[in-house]
This record gives sequence, structure tokens and C-alpha cells, in this order.
Amino acid sequence: MKLALQLAYKNLIGAGLRTWLNVAVLSFAFVIIIFFNGLMDGWNQQAKTDTIAWEIGFGHLRNDAYDPFDPFTLQDGHGKLPNTIENVSPVLIQQGTIYPEGRMVSVLLKGIETSQTVLEIPTDAFIKSTAKIPAIIGNRMAKSANLKVGDEVLLRWRDKNGTFDASNITIVSIFDTTVAGVDAGQIWLPLQTLWEITGLQNEATIAIANKNFVDASLDGWNFENRAVMLKNLDEIIEMKKISSSIMYLLLLAIALLAIFDTQVLSIFRRQKEIGTYIALGMTRAQVVKLFTIEGSLYSILAMIAGCIYGVPLFIYLGKTGIGMPQASQDMGISLADKIYPIVGVQLIVTTILLVTISATIVSFLPAKKISKMNPVLALKGKLQ
Repeated sequence: MKLALQLAYKNLIGAGLRTWLNVAVLSFAFVIIIFFNGLMDGWNQQAKTDTIAWEIGFGHLRNDAYDPFDPFTLQDGHGKLPNTIENVSPVLIQQGTIYPEGRMVSVLLKGIETSQTVLEIPTDAFIKSTAKIPAIIGNRMAKSANLKVGDEVLLRWRDKNGTFDASNITIVSIFDTTVAGVDAGQIWLPLQTLWEITGLQNEATIAIANKNFVDASLDGWNFENRAVMLKNLDEIIEMKKISSSIMYLLLLAIALLAIFDTQVLSIFRRQKEIGTYIALGMTRAQVVKLFTIEGSLYSILAMIAGCIYGVPLFIYLGKTGIGMPQASQDMGISLADKIYPIVGVQLIVTTILLVTISATIVSFLPAKKISKMNPVLALKGKLQ
């Protein structure tokens, strides 16, 4: 085995530019595979962390009459929480309309407790405000409605009887978040205030659980834990991984095709050398093994080359992140201004195995032809 490795290494180095071109392409594919998987893992972790912190908490207790994907359920999708329920923060959701600069903009009014600490939404701004109807909004909402802190805007809503009412609200805080689910088209009000203006006293649409919440069977309410609420996000990440894999698999295929062609050409041009190996006592299986090792060494050299420029690149991206375009942040899912790739040991080991095994297989396929060679004809440099 040691002799085979030494001969294979000398043969590769002796091939010169052909070897280094194959190594360069294979190392590029190696780095790209790690990069895209690390990018997806970084996005996944960042999106989950932000979504939990800003929107989900430890799960939602949802009224059975409310469907978050059906806006027609908003008017009646609420009810009174049982007195036995603890460790939750109720949220009442109603429809409304604001009129910034003479425009009509439909919004969701969300009433939340001023003392809640489950979500990152800065509800402490309600306590500090002296406005009659204080409101807080996200940066997307502020941008679309052209509102800033201190602005007053006319809000219209319906009470429990369906009667329209209107009043000015004051923007007391604008929060910056990557989670569009608590930002786009939404205005947050103190829960007590929303109860008063709608007449829906002590009612809630959802209740956000904290870490001490214990799920129990409740008539009219359904609890959704983190895993259920993050399912759609997980599916999006998996779809993105599949689409991204097409590109790096194409790069890997190009690199492996180059190795395959090199091995075919090498066997064709080195027939005298193969015949000499056999004449000196090497079995056909040993010669096949030698050429297979030569091909697999491409992956080893590619990994070394990839580490030379890949490690500094990943360290740099891990500190600075990868900037995302502004338009992509309005897709309705959590996407930060920057995504920090996560390159773990499992990802690196999996990629190493993928590249090494693939290179070994495409090296063995042409090398097995050696087992059918006539050593006498091979010594003469003639095809069988």
C-alpha cells in the first residue's frame, strides 16, 4: 500500500499542469458545496432564532375559530381565555384601516400586554408613552406607510357590534426586525386599549406561551408548539438546499469528468508502463489499485488546496456575513440583512466523504480495463 501511494503521488506530480487543473476544479467544487450548505444552515438557524424571539415564543394557543391563512375569520376568531390558563400572553387581532397622507392602508391591529416579556416586541414603549392611543410598528410598516416616531395617523376599526369608529393613534416606537410576520401591515396596540375601543373585553385571538406553559386540553382552543409553527420554514430551507445542490453537483460532475478523462488518457498513453509493472511481478489487481489510488489522490490534493483558500474565506464570512438584497427581505419569511454561514464538523466530514468516494469511483471505472490487458502487447505499447 505504501509503495502504491508513493508511485501514485510521483505519477500525479509528474503529470504537471494536467494534475493541478483537475485539483483546482475539484477543490472549487469542494468549497462551493461547503459554502452553500453552510449558507443554508446559517439562514436556517438565524431565521428560527429570530422567528422564535419575535413571533412564536414557546408556541401559540389559537382560538379554533381563527385561521391565520383566512382573513375572513378575523372578525369572529376570538374568545375568552379560561381562567385556569397561566403562563401565556394574550393577543387580540382585529382588522383596521389607517389613512397616512390621505392614502387608505389596510392593517392588522394586534393588542398585546404592555408587561409581556415573551416576545422581543418593545411593549415597554407603551408604558413610557402619554399618548391617548399609543402604537408601535416595525420598520417595514413604517417605510410603506411613511411614518416615523411621533407621527399621528387616523385609524378606523370596527367594534364588536360591527360599528365603525375612528381615532388618531400616535406612533411611539418603531422596531427593527427580520421577521415580517410581526411587521408588514401590522400595528401593535396595548391590549387594554384595543379591548376598550372594540368592546371585546378580556378576549383574545391567540395566546403566546412562555417556557413555563403546560399544554392541556381546552375547549375551543388549540395549542401549536414550536415544531409545528416552524414546519413551513423548515420546508422552505429544504427546498432551497435542493435547488442549491443542483449547481454544486454540476460543478462536482465537471471535476469528476475531468478526472475520468485524465485516467482514460493516462491508461492509453502508459501502456508500456502498465506492461512493465506486470512484467516486474505486480498483479493486474495491484496495477488497477495503483491507478485507482492515483485518481483518489486528486481528492486529497483538492481538499488541501481548498483549505488553503477556503478556510480564510469562511473565517472572513463568519465574521462579516453575506449581505442580502433589500427586496429579498419582503418575502414574508425571516431574512436578515446579513447571513452568517455555519460550517460544522459534520458538514465538512460529509463533503470530504462525498468528494473522495466520487473521485475514487470515477478513477476505478477506467482503471478496471487494465485487468483485461495482455501484458506482452502492453509492453509493446499496442492496444489489445
